[in-house]
Amino acid sequence: MAATLDGGLTLDGILVVDLTHVLAGPFATMHLAQMGARVIKVEQPGRGDEARGFAPFRDGQSLYFASVNAGKESIALDLRVAADRLVFEGLLARADVLAENFRPGTLAGLGYEWPELHHRYPRLIYGSITGFGSEGPDADRAAYDIVLQAMGGLMSMLGPAGSAPIRSPMQIADLTAGLYLAHGIVAALYQRERTKQGSRVDISMLDCQAAFMCTHLTTALATGALPERTATRHPWIAPYEAFAASDGWLIVGAPNDQLFARLCEVIEQSQLADAPLFRTNELRVKHRDELAALIGAVLRGRPLAEWILRLDAQGVPCAPVQSVMELARNSSIVHRAMLRKLPTPAGPLHVVGSPLGAGFCGESSAPPGLDRDRAAILALAAAAG
Repeated sequence: MAATLDGGLTLDGILVVDLTHVLAGPFATMHLAQMGARVIKVEQPGRGDEARGFAPFRDGQSLYFASVNAGKESIALDLRVAADRLVFEGLLARADVLAENFRPGTLAGLGYEWPELHHRYPRLIYGSITGFGSEGPDADRAAYDIVLQAMGGLMSMLGPAGSAPIRSPMQIADLTAGLYLAHGIVAALYQRERTKQGSRVDISMLDCQAAFMCTHLTTALATGALPERTATRHPWIAPYEAFAASDGWLIVGAPNDQLFARLCEVIEQSQLADAPLFRTNELRVKHRDELAALIGAVLRGRPLAEWILRLDAQGVPCAPVQSVMELARNSSIVHRAMLRKLPTPAGPLHVVGSPLGAGFCGESSAPPGLDRDRAAILALAAAAG
C-alpha cells in the first residue's frame, strides 16, 4: 500500500485531539501526524506540556519537547474552566480520536470518562497510555520509563554478568507504549469503518514491555531458566557479540555453521570451523569464552574499516558500533530520509521521520509554540456548534 487512492496521506482528514504530555503519548500522536492526521495539542495555559521545561534547550526551546511534537498544532485550555470546556467539547464533536496519557481516572475526574464520551460522541476513538492499564491491581501506581524498564524484565538482562541493574538510555518503555498506541488507534479507525462506532484503546506500558520480551518469556516459561546477563552476547548463539578492532568496536554475528565457517576464513583461522569445541552452535555457546578469546586476538590486529569491508564481502553479519552522530550520517539513514530538517526561528531543527516512508507519511512542520494556533482551533471548535 502506498498513498490513498486520491493521492493523500494515510490519515488525511482524521482529527486528533491530543492531551498527551512528556514522551510516550506525544511519540504516538507524532506518528499519527506524520501519517497525515491533523493533531491539535491541548495544553495547560501558561505552562504547556511539562516537557517544554525539560533540558536540553536551544534558544529557549526544549529539544526534548521538539523531538516528539513536530507537525502538531497547539491551543492552551484549562479543562476546569467552563469556557475552555466548551471549546474542548466543540473539538471533541469534530474529532476522530482523543489521546491522553494521564494517570487512570484523571479525565473521569474532569467529567470525561469513557462511557460518557462514547454516549456523546459515538464515533470518537479514545486512546490512552497508563503504566499498568486503566484498571487492575497496579492501576494507581506511578509509572515512569525507569519503573517499567525495571518491572518489565529489561534491567535484569542488561549489562555484563554480575553488574548492578542498568537502565537503557533509550526510553524503551515510553517509546514502545507510544508505538502500540499509534498502532491501536489506526486499528480502531479501521474497525470503525465496519462498525460505525468508536472504541477504547487502553495501552499498558507493562503490557508493552511484556510484548517486547516475547522470545525471553516463552523460553523462560518453557525451560524454567532465567535469561542471563551477557552484555552484547546472544544467549543462544555464538559468536554473536562485540569485539575490539585496533581502532574501534565492531559487532560480529555468525548464527549458523555456514556463516561461522566464512568468519573463520575471513580471519584466516579456517581450522576453528572444524575444531571439536566449535563444530556446532551448541558447542560454540558452551565454549564461548574460549572462542571469543581466539577471535578477539585476531580482530585486535587490524583496523575497524578493514574488518567491516572483509566481513561484508563474505556476507558475514557485522557492523561498527556507531555513535548517535554516526547514525545521523549513516548512508542508509540519509538515503531513506529518516531525518527531517525543519525551519524554526532558532534555525534548522532535525527530527526523526517515520520508518513507514513517503508512501504513508508526509513532511512535518516545526513543533508548535504554546497556544500558537489558538485562532484557527477556536474557529474549528465553534463550527462544531
